[in-house]
Amino acid sequence: MKKLDTQSPDFQAELKALLAFETAQNPEIDRIVADICADVQKRGDAALIEYTNRFDGTSAQTIDDLILTQDDLQSAFERLPENIQTALKTAARRVESYHKHQKMESWTYEDEDGTLLGQQITPLDRVGIYVPGGKAAYPSSVIMNAMPAHVAGVKEIIMVVPTPKGERNDIVLAAAFVAGVTKVFTVGGAQAVAALAYGTESVPQVDKITGPGNAFVAAAKRRVFGVVGIDMVAGPSEILVIADGTTPADWVAMDLFSQAEHDEIAQAILIGTSQAYLDEVQTAMNRLIETMPRRAIIEASLGNRGAMILAKDLDEACEIANYISPEHLELSVENPQAWAKKIRHAGAIFMGRYTSESLGDYCAGPNHVLPTSRTARFSSPLGTYDFQKRSSLIQVSEQGAQKLGKTASVLAHGESLTAHARAAEFRLKD
Repeated sequence: MKKLDTQSPDFQAELKALLAFETAQNPEIDRIVADICADVQKRGDAALIEYTNRFDGTSAQTIDDLILTQDDLQSAFERLPENIQTALKTAARRVESYHKHQKMESWTYEDEDGTLLGQQITPLDRVGIYVPGGKAAYPSSVIMNAMPAHVAGVKEIIMVVPTPKGERNDIVLAAAFVAGVTKVFTVGGAQAVAALAYGTESVPQVDKITGPGNAFVAAAKRRVFGVVGIDMVAGPSEILVIADGTTPADWVAMDLFSQAEHDEIAQAILIGTSQAYLDEVQTAMNRLIETMPRRAIIEASLGNRGAMILAKDLDEACEIANYISPEHLELSVENPQAWAKKIRHAGAIFMGRYTSESLGDYCAGPNHVLPTSRTARFSSPLGTYDFQKRSSLIQVSEQGAQKLGKTASVLAHGESLTAHARAAEFRLKD
C-alpha cells in the first residue's frame, strides 16, 4: 500500500492522484450498448432471447424459458438449509425495519385565507432491480434493492439476473422470495436494462431501475435514464478507516481486505494518527493475506489504489475523510458518535470498533447501495424515498385567489405572458 503523510508538501497532489479514477465512458462499450438497446426496443422478446443465449451461453427457445414465477422462488427458498433461510429472513427483517423509518408521508396545511397547500406522497407503480450473476452471487443486493421498494408500497418489483450457462443460484432466488419480488427474468447485461426501460412483449416497462452491474450495465443505465429513473451509476467499492490505535490491528486489516477483495480496482484507505499503529496494521495484513482465498485480487487492489495516511490528529483525519467522501467510512475510534458529527460527506458511517463494514453489507439494516467516487458530496444511499414520488397540492380559496391573483398578474405581465396574467385576473372580483 502507498504511504502518505499529511505533513508532506506533496500530500494534496498525492491524495488527488490516489483518488483519481477514470470514469469517462468507453466509446466502444457505449456503441455496443447503444446497438443492443435499440435492438431490444425494436425486436423485444426475440432480441432478448438472442442476446441472452449469445452472452450467457444459454439455449432458451422462448421467453418462458427465461421467466421464474413465485412458485420457482419459493421452491428455491425451501431447498436451502435452515441456517441460510434464517439468515435471509433475519437480514430482510432488519432491512425492512430500518427502511420503514425512511417512509415519507403526505402532509397539508392551510394559510390565513383558507388556501390549502401540501405534498402528496405516492409510490412508484413498478420498478426493476438488477442483480449481478456472473462471477459471484449477491443475495444481499436483492434484499437491499427490493425491500425499500416493498416498504415504499411499489406494487410490482421485477428482478433481472443473468444465469451464465443456465445455472440458477438458489440463494439469490430465495432472497427474491423473502424480499417480495414479483417476477424474475433470468437475463442480464445491457439487454436486461433495455428490456426493463422500454418493455417487451413479456417484460413490463418499469418506472425506475436500481442495482449494480458491470460496465455494460452501467452504460445501459446511463443511456436509458430519462426514459426511466435510475438509482446511480456506481463506481468501484471503497472503504476508508479512521483509527486512533485502540482497535486490534487484525480487525482493521481484515476490514480493509473486506473491500479490496471485491475486485482489483476497489479502494481501501486507512488513516491513522500514529506511525507505529499503521506499521502494526501493515504487519497484520502481511500475515493475514496468507489466509485469503482471494489473495491475488486483494493484493492487486491494495497495490493499485490502497493507501495508509498518517494524520497529525483526528480532526485532520476527519477533514481528509470529508474530501475523500467515501462510500464506507469506519470510525474505529473512542467516542465515535462525537467524531461522526464532524463528517459531512460519506455514504455510510460505521461507528466504533465493533462495527465492521461487512455487517452493513448484509444485515445491520441501512442500505448497502451507496454513492461512490466522491459522489457522497451530493448524493445519498438508496432508500425508501427512492421509490416514492412527491406531488405538490394546491387548493386556492376564493379569498386567496384575490391576493395571489394580483401578485401572479404582475409577475406574468413582467414576463410578457399575457394568458398567464389573464387566467389569474379572470378570478378577481375587481
